[in-house]
Amino acid sequence: MIPGGSKLANPFQYRRNQEFSIVSSITLNCNDSLSITKQWIVKNCSTTICSIEILLDPIIVTTSSELYIPAKKLPFGVYELQLTVIIMSRYPWLKSSSLVYVQIAPSDITVNLVPLGTSMITSGYGQDLLLDPGTYSIDLNEDSFDSSVSLYYYSQVFLLKLFLI
Repeated sequence: MIPGGSKLANPFQYRRNQEFSIVSSITLNCNDSLSITKQWIVKNCSTTICSIEILLDPIIVTTSSELYIPAKKLPFGVYELQLTVIIMSRYPWLKSSSLVYVQIAPSDITVNLVPLGTSMITSGYGQDLLLDPGTYSIDLNEDSFDSSVSLYYYSQVFLLKLFLI
C-alpha cells in the first residue's frame, strides 16, 4: 500500500481539513482468469486496539483498490484502514489483507479580526474600528466558525490613548 509502513504507535498524520488517499497495488500470480473482490474496512482505534468498525459516508467508495477520504469526513482520532482482497470464482478461500494506520488531527483556526483577513489596518481620525473574530475567522475543522466569540469594539479615541501610554 502507498503510503505504507505505518504502525498503530506511529500512524500517518493528516489534518481534518486534508483529503487523502491510500493506494494499493494488487498482483496475482496465476494463469487462471480470476475475478477479485476488494473491500476496505475502517476501524476506530484506542491506544492499544482497533476494534470498532465505523460507518463511512456513502460517497466514500470502499470497493476499489484505492481509498479516497475527503476532508472533514473522519472525526479526530486514530484509524486502522484494512484492505481485504478475496479471489472469487474457483478459489474463494484465498484472501489477503493489508493494514495502514492514520491519525486525524485538528486543523488550526485562522483568526481574522476584520473582513478578508487583512494583515494591516489603517483608520482615520474619528473612525471606529470593529474587531469581530467571531464573524471573520475560519475553523478549518468545521463548515462554519462558532461566532459566539466575543465582539470587540474600539473607538479611535481609545486607540489613540492606547498608543500614547
